[in-house]
Amino acid sequence: MRVLAIANQKGGVGKTTTAINLGTALAAIGMRVLLVDLDPQGNASTGLGVPKVDRESSLYDVIVDQRPIGEAAVKTSVPGLSLLPSDPDLSGVEIELGHAERRSYRLRDALQGLGDKPVYDYVLIDCPPSLNLLTVNAMSAADAVLVPLQCEFFALEGLSQLMRTIDLVRGSLNPRLNLQGIVLTMFDKRNALSGHVEKDVRQHFGHLVYDTVIPRNVRVSEAPSFGKPALIYDVRCSGSQAYIKLAKELVTREKTRKPQAA
Repeated sequence: MRVLAIANQKGGVGKTTTAINLGTALAAIGMRVLLVDLDPQGNASTGLGVPKVDRESSLYDVIVDQRPIGEAAVKTSVPGLSLLPSDPDLSGVEIELGHAERRSYRLRDALQGLGDKPVYDYVLIDCPPSLNLLTVNAMSAADAVLVPLQCEFFALEGLSQLMRTIDLVRGSLNPRLNLQGIVLTMFDKRNALSGHVEKDVRQHFGHLVYDTVIPRNVRVSEAPSFGKPALIYDVRCSGSQAYIKLAKELVTREKTRKPQAA
């Protein structure tokens, strides 16, 4: 089981959109995927069409009450894709846990509770756009961080802050944590700035930047309002096709990386 935190401390860069559609694309190519909605706003849960009435348990119960993931995860309309739904009460986790034992490892402990024969091939964690106890839990549980990066100037500033956060977590909580890759999102070929940002990021981070670029696409933006991933809403649109390519590239990267880690 491979655990990837989808994170960026800047909001509006496409984290949730990437989590939903990458998870859907991975499931479409035969992977068993669990999407963990770690954002109290619950956008990933809504975007996958899981209404609140169907969320008998949530990630809040897992982190605070230490309920097993198997009791809280729900199946989505996408075969092979399960969801660990969010809850607005997650916003108070930092206060509720206080100085509780292993407060930074609650999510890691829950994932380890799945056992030696994991039910999932990939766990994708949709992180909130801030550095708090929830994000720390995600990075403590993750093998690596996948960073969606909007092709705009201010996104570059947020990236340097995120890199410092990854270094801090690696040094104090999770030595195995690394940067899995950077995905350029909301690319607008009509805007020269998008091209400049892409060039700068590729020059600085090299092979860590995915070849696949996610374009700015109306159909991808519309899909959440219908409670569907873009790949279900309109599989032929450019955004959906880009996420299918991204999933294939991710799996290829993982296959070539595993022998190196062995």
